[in-house]
Amino acid sequence: MEKLREGGFLITKIRQLSQRIFNKLLEDNKLDEISAAQGRVMFPLWQKDNISFQDLKKKALLSKATLSYMLDKLEEAGHIKRIRSEKDKRTIYIKLTKKNKELQEKYYQVSKEMADIFYKDFSEKEIDEFENYLRRLLESLTSYYEKNN
Repeated sequence: MEKLREGGFLITKIRQLSQRIFNKLLEDNKLDEISAAQGRVMFPLWQKDNISFQDLKKKALLSKATLSYMLDKLEEAGHIKRIRSEKDKRTIYIKLTKKNKELQEKYYQVSKEMADIFYKDFSEKEIDEFENYLRRLLESLTSYYEKNN
């Protein structure tokens, strides 16, 4: 019988456990304004502010409905603004608010702490190799998904 590979199972377990740890770190640092799930939306915005809804959807790998729901909650909490393009009224840009920018550094510190936990005992070279493998996996999955949906 062919050996069953565990990659997907391991990634799922890592995701679940790391999310619990990250949520605890956020709680310990009294940063409960943005959940780990919302961080999936905020992270791309912190890298590049004022991006289109469609670009954010691709970067976060979320459905239109899920992203819209998350943006509604983030907008209600005062973290983002939606701005309709003057050139193309169908295009909506997502922009960080001053309130969110003030919290950004605190969230980066928690993210750094999480990375230190995540990569404990890894060399820089191992981290680079690991992340390259993950990017390749993501590309494979993205390609499959786009062809079949």
